[in-house]
Amino acid sequence: MRYFIEIAYDGQPYHGWQRQPQSISVQEVLEDALSTLLRGVVAVTGAGRTDAGVHAKQLFAHVDVETVFSEEDLKHLQHRLNRFMPQSIAVNSILPVNDDAHARFDAVARSYEYKIHQAKNPFLNNQSYFFEKELDVNLMNIAAEYLLGKQDFKCFSRSNTDVKTYLCEITQARWKYKEEQLIFTITADRFLRNMVRAVVGTLLDVGMQIITPSQVKDIIASRARSEAGASAPAHGLYLTAVKYPQEIFKIDGRRN
Repeated sequence: MRYFIEIAYDGQPYHGWQRQPQSISVQEVLEDALSTLLRGVVAVTGAGRTDAGVHAKQLFAHVDVETVFSEEDLKHLQHRLNRFMPQSIAVNSILPVNDDAHARFDAVARSYEYKIHQAKNPFLNNQSYFFEKELDVNLMNIAAEYLLGKQDFKCFSRSNTDVKTYLCEITQARWKYKEEQLIFTITADRFLRNMVRAVVGTLLDVGMQIITPSQVKDIIASRARSEAGASAPAHGLYLTAVKYPQEIFKIDGRRN
């Protein structure tokens, strides 16, 4: 029986989502907790890989187990997992899905937020990027318009990434102020390794007027990572939502 596990986590203590030989990861903590509670080796497959220090407000992973759990049993398992795991990881739901449902390949959209604060705030350490320099947010939003649509985004991808295509379709890219933070929201059907942080770094160059908004179009056309801006720090980045087709879930009323 296959289930989707919906989790949220503070990425600061972890070396990303994916299990690593010498470093603690979110996947390792989740797999170890499930293996202990279910009394057997359990492997999970995530919707994607977040880098070291990146946070997630919503990430799904699928797991296969022999047991068919009732709705009440799933609530109990969720409660036990939350008690077993560290405070930095929360299990928000466990959902039965079709046997061929895949947390990564069935996702139709993913959304990220990047958070910046420009006044020193000790309560935002490791949760937001402290960036003191003056920014022209209007220019940054003009530049963000060049990201929209289906394009080759190799210029924002980590080098030596093993992917078949660099095509991604971005449907939302916008900066806005919310209380004391400047937040960038971006949604696409898929993202490349390091893509959002490279996009943010490039748009910050626009905001500081190091480059013009129209130069973002030229950077995309170049397909060269060296033409784009430096990657913004990981601790300001959040995976906020992963969306799936309704039909993969085995319960009625599931909303994404």
